Amino acid sequence: MKYPTNRRTLLLAAAAALATATRRAAAQSTNVHGALRFAGGAVIPAGQIEIYLENPAIQDSTERRVAAIRLQSDGGSKTLDFSLPQPANATAAPLLRIVARLTRQDGWLLARGSAVLKAGAPADITLNQAVY
Repeated sequence: MKYPTNRRTLLLAAAAALATATRRAAAQSTNVHGALRFAGGAVIPAGQIEIYLENPAIQDSTERRVAAIRLQSDGGSKTLDFSLPQPANATAAPLLRIVARLTRQDGWLLARGSAVLKAGAPADITLNQAVY
């Protein structure tokens, strides 16, 4: 004998589906992971590294940066791993770029690199020496 579907059954099914979807969304990483390397496989020079997400579609330079972190390079490693928090509204942007800038303590730019953010893939950024 088949029982008719009532309101209680529908609400329990909807609550179970919502809980499953919420757990699945929470399990996905909201961070952008990646690695920095210096061009030619050389050691990354000592200095301060700023890594940020940039939305090139926004014309205003102050609003273009979505998220940022800072790292210190001691001048002794060839690779630096990073994890950058990705804001919830960044997923709506069709094209985001990850930019890394290496500066000395006095603010002089030593190197810069960028990569296009690909969903679910780690970012690999090569720092190229700045030429003045």
